[in-house]
Amino acid sequence: MLLIGRDIGIDLGTATVLVYVKGRGIVLREPSVVAMDKNTGRLLKVGEEAEKMLGRTPGNIVAIRPLREGVISDYDMTERMLKEMIAKVTTFSLVKPRLVICVPSGITEVEERAVIDAGIQAGARKVYLIEEPVAAAIGAGIDITKPDGHMVVDIGGGTTDIAVISLSGVVAAQSIKVAGDAFNEAIIKYVRRKHNVLIGERTAEEMKMTIGCVFPKPETTYMEVKGRCLMTGLPRIFTVGSNEMIEAFEEVTERILEAVHAVLESTPPELVADISTNGIVMTGGGSLLWGFDKLIESRTSIETHVADDAVSCVAYGTGKALEWVNEMQEGTINLSRRRQMN
Repeated sequence: MLLIGRDIGIDLGTATVLVYVKGRGIVLREPSVVAMDKNTGRLLKVGEEAEKMLGRTPGNIVAIRPLREGVISDYDMTERMLKEMIAKVTTFSLVKPRLVICVPSGITEVEERAVIDAGIQAGARKVYLIEEPVAAAIGAGIDITKPDGHMVVDIGGGTTDIAVISLSGVVAAQSIKVAGDAFNEAIIKYVRRKHNVLIGERTAEEMKMTIGCVFPKPETTYMEVKGRCLMTGLPRIFTVGSNEMIEAFEEVTERILEAVHAVLESTPPELVADISTNGIVMTGGGSLLWGFDKLIESRTSIETHVADDAVSCVAYGTGKALEWVNEMQEGTINLSRRRQMN
């Protein structure tokens, strides 16, 4: 159980919410899904149990993802989801916890405000924000305080955040709403176009994780897929190879590569020299797609590697940021702006 008034770090992801408690590490890892009864407005399930309901609910029950493309799309549901998740990791206390929440680097002031309000309504005493690429860099073990350029490519569920960090600040950054979810959609479109079969989001996710790749594999892997034939309306089972995934993902990967290129173009030459020495670090679930590091390396000629425990990097970085919570400014994006404020 938690101590009174313990600080909490939250990686509020489009696909997954990770909760880090100071002194205890990551204590919760749940899908960002809520299920509710439309007739009564009652919250039925949150997280893993709600995810199992996606695409399988009767008329009166709706299972939704309250976050889309890295930001809140359903404020009420996000607030209720946060409240449930904070309740899972805290005991009743008169002193409410302080929250540090991760947000995409391209977030608007309105979206920032929505995250802060949701955190306060969910039971936080104070809410502080930190940018995802900064948290990812800290979580990947990079010392961001030195006058040395580091490039982080964080591919999450809803957004891809690319940033060049030096002296605790973001020098150049771009946040695009193309990430894990876009890869799933690309698979659904491709299977529909190429095989004339309709598949659901969960099947697409499974295909991405099993045979998904963005760079040619030494050996093609295959997977049996079940879906509904668009010609007959009947179930159909067919086989898809990993080589087809490269074709399906082409448009999405190009957009991410263009964003990486654009950030490098707007980075001062001294820092580009540092990056060519230090390499590019990839974090987030999307970076685990087979060959993504090889693809970026082949296009930029800069050594690229995927961080250890890439999925949890942002949460670990948020957790480490809890140590600086007393220096942070409430309600604004911190750390990267901390130096300028002091």
